[in-house]
Amino acid sequence: MPDAPPLGEDARRRLAEGPVTSDLSVDELGLLEVLGLRPLGLALGSSIYHVGWQRARIMENMELPVLSQAMHTARSLAVSRMEAEAQALGAAGVVGVRLNLQQPSWGAGLIEFMAVGTAIGPLEARAAANPGRPFASTLSGQDFWKLRRYGYRPVGLAFGCCVYHVAHLGLTRWIQQVGRNAEMEAFTQATYDARERAMARMGEEARAAGGQLVVGVALDEGTWGWDANVIEFAAMGTAVVREAERPALPEPQLVLGMQAGPGSGTSLGGSGATRAPGAAAVPPGAQPHPG
Repeated sequence: MPDAPPLGEDARRRLAEGPVTSDLSVDELGLLEVLGLRPLGLALGSSIYHVGWQRARIMENMELPVLSQAMHTARSLAVSRMEAEAQALGAAGVVGVRLNLQQPSWGAGLIEFMAVGTAIGPLEARAAANPGRPFASTLSGQDFWKLRRYGYRPVGLAFGCCVYHVAHLGLTRWIQQVGRNAEMEAFTQATYDARERAMARMGEEARAAGGQLVVGVALDEGTWGWDANVIEFAAMGTAVVREAERPALPEPQLVLGMQAGPGSGTSLGGSGATRAPGAAAVPPGAQPHPG
């Protein structure tokens, strides 16, 4: 991943002066505190990138490596800048990372990537800048808590992409397909190839980060103003490792509902006797109160 440029003065002021901002829900905030962590602030990173042009042979399935490299580099720059803000806060990591893509209307061939997440760190007072790069994770606060509860920890984001040209049919093939049900084998193979390359590159990034597994994988397909036959597949997830010492798993607990299900006339704990709609359920052995 490329190195991030130094933080600007506006970013430094926002991070230093607060107030602490977060997109965590109340449940996420509480679960992070159970782990001894708290939000330190929103971490942001963006990159507006000009995507070049590459010629493709219209009758051939093929990757467009110039476009693939542009899309990957733009994402990497956005994420590295987000991680630099988190590091300036002394964060251990960033949770709930979202990577958004949009095309500015004021520039042809431009694409903006923006990475946003909540930097988290110890409950104690704000520490000095973290000497190591904080991890980034797409996991929500709840999923991060569960991951740690089950003995795993995140080591970083892993993503891969592939921009692929899907071959045109040609007049002869089009005539052969008209009026009949048939699989478009060339199209199917093209999407398989593109997905496999995106997934393989995500796996390479996970291994480079030291990850053993990738969880929460999202696989997206899109086209960003290119030719109609040019598509991008992008795969992103969180690389995790298994801790040497795993905590004891919680014992399952029995939970009973306090009301009968919708449309049910059976009282709770009863012997199958029905009651009128709106009547209160009477526990076994209890005497109904008169009046």
